[in-house]
Amino acid sequence: MRVARLLAFAALLAALLSTGASPAAAHNVSAGADLRIAQTIAGTELTVVVKGTTRVPGPLRIGIIAYQPVTGLPVALEVRSAEDGRTVTGEAVAAADPRYAELRVERTGPHVLTLRAGGESAVVPFRVLVERGSGAELLIYGGFFVAGVLLVGGLLTGALARPGPAMAVAAGAAAGVTVAAMAIVFEPMVPPGPPDGAAPPVTALAGGGRPYVQERVATEPARPVAGEEFTLRVDLVDGSTGRPVDDLTAHHEALAHLVVTSEDGSYFRHVHPLRTGPGRLEVRLRADRPGRYLAHAELEREDSGGQLLAASFDVHRSGAQSTADDGTGSDANAGKSDSTGGDVGGGAVTGGAVPVVTPAVPVAGRPATIEMDATGPVRPWLGMAGHLIVRDRDGAFLGHVHEMGSPGSRRLRFTFSFPAEGRYLAWVQYALADRIVTVPFTVEVSAQENAR
Repeated sequence: MRVARLLAFAALLAALLSTGASPAAAHNVSAGADLRIAQTIAGTELTVVVKGTTRVPGPLRIGIIAYQPVTGLPVALEVRSAEDGRTVTGEAVAAADPRYAELRVERTGPHVLTLRAGGESAVVPFRVLVERGSGAELLIYGGFFVAGVLLVGGLLTGALARPGPAMAVAAGAAAGVTVAAMAIVFEPMVPPGPPDGAAPPVTALAGGGRPYVQERVATEPARPVAGEEFTLRVDLVDGSTGRPVDDLTAHHEALAHLVVTSEDGSYFRHVHPLRTGPGRLEVRLRADRPGRYLAHAELEREDSGGQLLAASFDVHRSGAQSTADDGTGSDANAGKSDSTGGDVGGGAVTGGAVPVVTPAVPVAGRPATIEMDATGPVRPWLGMAGHLIVRDRDGAFLGHVHEMGSPGSRRLRFTFSFPAEGRYLAWVQYALADRIVTVPFTVEVSAQENAR
């Protein structure tokens, strides 16, 4: 009788605890997060999506989301393991709602994704990560397995009228259930281990992070001409060693956000340069007129904070031998966006969308709100519903904040504190189903001591 009761208790405890084991297992087995990287390539704005994978060897799904009108733009894909060099190729077609190409990967760890479209190429390092089962899972399922085997053996032994061995087997089953139960209780308290393929832990750096990045900006050709395409190149170097910086982390779904404006603000581009080599970013542009242009790059290095880099370059008149007479235009045109010339990032300025600033004349150092109605349902772009980019007149200051509203809404609202009095150039950007919209405007900011 005691044997039967002990076996029944062990079976009941195993049944009750097994119902609680599934959530713990589901919590520990994760498909992984998607990697999203914005790229300005082939004359358009795209976002590359690498879906998380749950097993290796297994499929790796890659899609190309188009945020500006494209017609069946093919993007060649190449995924190479950085450890054994094994390479697989495929092709994805950029679209607003893309179909995902499926490539097979054989191992976790560092990989390199190469994209080719429109005569351009980008090289994006990434890691294939697969969540590994925890030691607690092994104890949980191992304990239940042992308990199940022993329960069956105990029942058979009891049926053969051998109470001594049956009690020993039942005690073993109870012990297995107890181990599993303790693993269930304490498993949430144990921090999960790194997934398979994760980078090795980095020793804490002196000073609390990596040195800031310094940039070297150049154009190809060296003297870009108004109306003709040129390449803007940004080389990133370590501020301490001078070596190429190749450890950028995705920051708002891009390795770098590059804002290029003419000195007077009539030209505006918000683009996402291609990584073409270690520490090198490039993007193709076309400026509509000669003059001085400002380039502000937002990026974030691993184990370091966000950083804003600023530089300038000149665009020349066709056939000009000197820049002495290269004008920058009149301030009468400041804040007007021009999206001509097949360039990307400027978008279309739509009628009726006028941002409202409250108060009408903001006070320096105090929060102001900027609100406007989009011309259609907004879709997420760079992880946000909308973007507000603000620049002072001489280009010494650039600010970038986001609208955190829900996708599909039409109302955009930003909060921003202008740092000093003066006139600011500003641009609101958001994405519709088939295009990125850019709305320029200007804001006059008063000094604190003049505010009532």
